[in-house]
Amino acid sequence: MTDKEKTEVLIDEKELMQWTTHPIKRRPWVALSVSLFILAVSVSVFMTMQSVIFGLFAIIVLFASVAKFYLPTTYGLSSHRVLIKSTTQTIVKEWTLFRSYYVDKNGVLLSPFASPSRLENFRGLYLIFNDNRDAVMACIKEHITTDESNVKQQLTEGSK
Repeated sequence: MTDKEKTEVLIDEKELMQWTTHPIKRRPWVALSVSLFILAVSVSVFMTMQSVIFGLFAIIVLFASVAKFYLPTTYGLSSHRVLIKSTTQTIVKEWTLFRSYYVDKNGVLLSPFASPSRLENFRGLYLIFNDNRDAVMACIKEHITTDESNVKQQLTEGSK
């Protein structure tokens, strides 16, 4: 299924909520610092290697590694699926894949595992809040049934 087909399938369903995050707008000083760092590393690579190609390659690689910070990401929650659409990819996952979730100050990690696992960061989805924490959490709690005491215990263990 192509990205366009995935998006169309999601539109056909009952959409519960959609929001867009753009972290660079929330933290302009961090954006400036990161941009200067990328530029400084790229210039030092250029000076060391005496190659424009390596300098440009350094800019591309460093920018790609922090692209989620620079570019907007749209999140959508429907009655059956979760959508994350960025500039380069669209991810659509069924609610039935998720068995637990972990909340922090910036967002929530939807995990396919019932108990903590080291693979969660690779197989789960991280949704970033945009002044809509309560609404997003209400929707997640409606679709992912977990033992609340288990979630609270996992959160306290994760903050140690």
